[in-house]
Amino acid sequence: MQIRRLREGRGYSLEQLAERSGLSFRGLIYIEHGQRSPSVLTLLDIAAGLDVEPGERVNHIAGEGVGEPGPQ
Repeated sequence: MQIRRLREGRGYSLEQLAERSGLSFRGLIYIEHGQRSPSVLTLLDIAAGLDVEPGERVNHIAGEGVGEPGPQ
């Protein structure tokens, strides 16, 4: 759900995100609907397509630890 919210918040269609991230349209559908768990590399590709800052990429997309500082 977090990926969909970010995508819609930026006004991107699934087709646009697929093109921007280099991933398949169908693959993104499966990920957004929770039918497939993306790898870390796939999350990074999605984050790049969504223009998420490098330090926030995985946590922001995965919806874990958003706004929390990382390990020290």
